[in-house]
Amino acid sequence: MLSYTWPSLLAACILCTLNLGVADLSAQSSDIDRGKAILQQKCARCHGIGRTDESHHPQAPPFRDVVKRYPVEDLAESLAEGITSGHPEMPEFVFQPDEINAILAYLDNLKHPTQNDP
Repeated sequence: MLSYTWPSLLAACILCTLNLGVADLSAQSSDIDRGKAILQQKCARCHGIGRTDESHHPQAPPFRDVVKRYPVEDLAESLAEGITSGHPEMPEFVFQPDEINAILAYLDNLKHPTQNDP
């Protein structure tokens, strides 16, 4: 039978917690990178998608401004059902749940100016 001392059990719990935290951070970073890639592919021809780039279309706000105007989590439904806009040049996109999670992770990251843009 194995016997554990209280300090060794506590140390094991801390290590497990730290490892889970690293996995979460890695998954978040991966989602952020994937979200940026999706937006680069689908939206960057009109919208500024980064922290400093300008939009190429005058009616397309940079996403860093969009996240100031709307709570990021409120955009999930629009991304799932298809975003329509007031100008006819914008195509309607419908994203899958895993794409939506990645896009939201990237947009949420834009709200934090101290973090590096992936």
